[in-house]
Amino acid sequence: MFVFCFEKMATKNVSGSPRQLGLNSRASMLCIKPKNTQHPSRHTKRSTQPSPAHGYSFRRHCSSRRLLTLFRTAAMATPAAAPRHSCAKLSVAVEDPKAAGGGAIFVKATWLPTRFSLAVTDGAGAWVADASEAEVRLRAEQWDQPVSDYLSLAERYLAFQQPSSTYSFHDAGKGNRRLSWTFERQGTKLEWRWKLQPAPQTQQTIAEVLDFLMDANIRLSEEVVRKTQSFDKLKEEADKCLQQSERFNNEKAEFEEATFTKFVAVINSKKAKLRQLKDKFSALESSDKAPKEDEENSTDRTEPFEEGSDKDPSINDEPSETGSGNLHSSSSPEKTAATSRGRRGRKRTRK
Repeated sequence: MFVFCFEKMATKNVSGSPRQLGLNSRASMLCIKPKNTQHPSRHTKRSTQPSPAHGYSFRRHCSSRRLLTLFRTAAMATPAAAPRHSCAKLSVAVEDPKAAGGGAIFVKATWLPTRFSLAVTDGAGAWVADASEAEVRLRAEQWDQPVSDYLSLAERYLAFQQPSSTYSFHDAGKGNRRLSWTFERQGTKLEWRWKLQPAPQTQQTIAEVLDFLMDANIRLSEEVVRKTQSFDKLKEEADKCLQQSERFNNEKAEFEEATFTKFVAVINSKKAKLRQLKDKFSALESSDKAPKEDEENSTDRTEPFEEGSDKDPSINDEPSETGSGNLHSSSSPEKTAATSRGRRGRKRTRK
């Protein structure tokens, strides 16, 4: 017996059917027991109506068969991983090079998390292989690999032809074929092989491979068209961006040139004003220096006054009393008067 327990804190009166309360009406037993309450006495009647002030534990008991059914339902509800499909054209070594197919086969594979299936055709015949989980697990154990690594390795070599690998598709007897390819692991060359049986319906298998190839071709063509259209749009946008960038560059150059021209004009006008002010300042300095020099020159030219300078040198030239009296007597009265006038004139000038 398995017991599921869950708690529900009730703030209102619990009413309604078990289905309305979120419980399964087919449960074998439903026990409602209040929490944190004392056990009722023997004479107290148990009430099936819960009190709104307490929380309650809902316990549902079901059988192991019911639990197993629930687990199976949950497992079925879980979405399985979507299978992956691949189809590759492989160049293989054949026993008869002149046989139909010319040494090329088409391998369509369906990859699942734990198994895979193959459908191979050379254009004339078809062979299939459906590897079960047990077979894949056994092969992975033989290679000392996890199942996921084993499937990843097989998908890498069968979805795309690897240049370093040698593929072969030989007869295995009773109409069967053996598909193999080589790879290196830790410096050792190994061979991967899988046996295929003839397809029950050869034409249908070939048609399925061709349909898959045609669908893939259509998808690739549509994708190429979308990519081409998107590339054209991107190219147009790039051209527009380039033109816009060129226009911005031209506008920037014009703006810089206009700004530089205005700046040069302003600088030249400022320089001219500075030169004018400098010339005016120089003229003012020169005009201030000229009166000062005149004053200095006039001051230098003024002779100091001396007390003995007012004496007439002619007095010194007068003959002494002991000199010849002819010279003194020979001076005319006009000269004497002129001399006296000159003395008076000097005195006035000094004043």
